[in-house]
Amino acid sequence: MTLRIAPLAILALVALPAQAQQLPVFEAGIAGGGGFLPAYPASDQNRWRGLAVPYIIYRGNVFRADDGGLRARTSLADGIELSVSASGGVNASSDDVTARQGMPDLEWLGELGPNLRFTLWRGEDEAAPQRIVLDTPIRAVFSTDWSSVSFRGFTFAPDIAYEHMHFLSPFARLRISAGVVFGTDRYADYFYDVAPQFARPDRPAYNAQAGYIGSRLSVSYRLPLSERFSVVAGGRVENFSGATNADSPLFRNEWNFSVVAGFAVSLWRSEATVNAASQPFD
Repeated sequence: MTLRIAPLAILALVALPAQAQQLPVFEAGIAGGGGFLPAYPASDQNRWRGLAVPYIIYRGNVFRADDGGLRARTSLADGIELSVSASGGVNASSDDVTARQGMPDLEWLGELGPNLRFTLWRGEDEAAPQRIVLDTPIRAVFSTDWSSVSFRGFTFAPDIAYEHMHFLSPFARLRISAGVVFGTDRYADYFYDVAPQFARPDRPAYNAQAGYIGSRLSVSYRLPLSERFSVVAGGRVENFSGATNADSPLFRNEWNFSVVAGFAVSLWRSEATVNAASQPFD
């Protein structure tokens, strides 16, 4: 779900623990899902895609690895936390994307980098924890066809989110977020550059530039059905009005829409546990 990454973001979210007050320190399982996703940012074509991946969760006293990425629990200051965040995106065959026919395929994407999180507000109702957070991730982007890896630049994607635990059902989690994405030259090139050898009458050569990529509004809802099984559904609307590369012949639509759904099954859980009530959003 970044929407370069939508399905991976949803799979990470669905891999959260299900109903429990005491959660295992270690947990491993399988998360899967699918959705109707744009071929790339500002594409005019959506495709149905599915994915299943293993997941591992570690809930340590200092370090944690879960849907929030890899992070240290020691805060820099009250309400400020430094973490490592990750995202990704599915591949796309150019044969299936009209605007890119004859061009190289879009490969699987992976993104990794530091994120500074600011907790702007916390609700006072402990029975239904709520918060508003501001994330400011800077990520290096890589692509792969599983035979080689290529560096695709950097993104900066600040995002503000409202989160509500126990929404409509015990241990359910609602998340609504809005953000913008900026990319470097290499990142913009990957989606919008048209090299001279790939130019044709309806697709002139174009040199992509670094800058504003687009904005997005996302919503997701996770519902645990048991201690080991949970489901999630979500969607995203993206707008690319005013994007730096709006003149690219590969820029086809100012609006993108995505819908996704998934599940997670916990297959192994450690006997050692941590108290979920003390860190409701972890």
